[in-house]
Amino acid sequence: MGIVVDRHDGGVAVVTISEEAARNALSRTSIHEMSNVMGGLLDDFTCKAIVLTGTGRFFCTGADIDEFADSIDDGSIGNLVDKLTSVLHPLELRLRRSPTVFIAAINGAAAGGGLGLALCADYRLCIPEARLAAAFFSLGISPDGGSTWLLPRLVGYQRARRFFFDNEVWTGEQALEYGAVDELVNSDNLLERAIEIATKWGSWAEASKQGTKQLLDASSTTFMETQLEFEKALITAASLTPDFAEGVSAFLEKREAKFGASIEEE
Repeated sequence: MGIVVDRHDGGVAVVTISEEAARNALSRTSIHEMSNVMGGLLDDFTCKAIVLTGTGRFFCTGADIDEFADSIDDGSIGNLVDKLTSVLHPLELRLRRSPTVFIAAINGAAAGGGLGLALCADYRLCIPEARLAAAFFSLGISPDGGSTWLLPRLVGYQRARRFFFDNEVWTGEQALEYGAVDELVNSDNLLERAIEIATKWGSWAEASKQGTKQLLDASSTTFMETQLEFEKALITAASLTPDFAEGVSAFLEKREAKFGASIEEE
């Protein structure tokens, strides 16, 4: 497929998909490479944040259409789609639930399942020349990659509905205006800025990051009473961690806390 991982200070890993691979990143074989690389980083306690980006004109444009055509011809298309989503969707759930911060540096076209990966991120940066598209309606299928759950929470339900039904393609400026991305950056500064955000967000305590991600995702689908109980359970658990003790000590000593130090020293 062509995935390169570069490690940076502050526990940041930059995952770059090659240009050729980004055009058809989610094929039957390559989706496993994506899942294995990202999953390995999520399992690595020294990795505090992941930055995902593509190369050239492509961030990640989803499935291999040629592979779709071949599978339609030989009658295996249902099995193929089931296998692709059975790898992509668990990966996205892990990214949403993990204390590892996930940053999407959208350098070009993001479509289909690739759009879902971008929307799954905790923070999205993109260049003005980037293009965000669903493209599912052009193929006569319904969306996947979590896009119908993630996009409405970012841009609103009717804006998301129009995006799908009008088969829209958003520029970087439109994506920022609608709330689909957090920041517009020129291509020369995209990775530098993404790493800067990843370093800052990744530096917080594990319980702070993981608990907040889970609570925010739950907040729009639970009653307030349920949310309060969820908050109570998570903050109680977090209060028992060494990071909390470090945070309290740092506050009282008027210094910056160093989260995760006790884990790394073991």
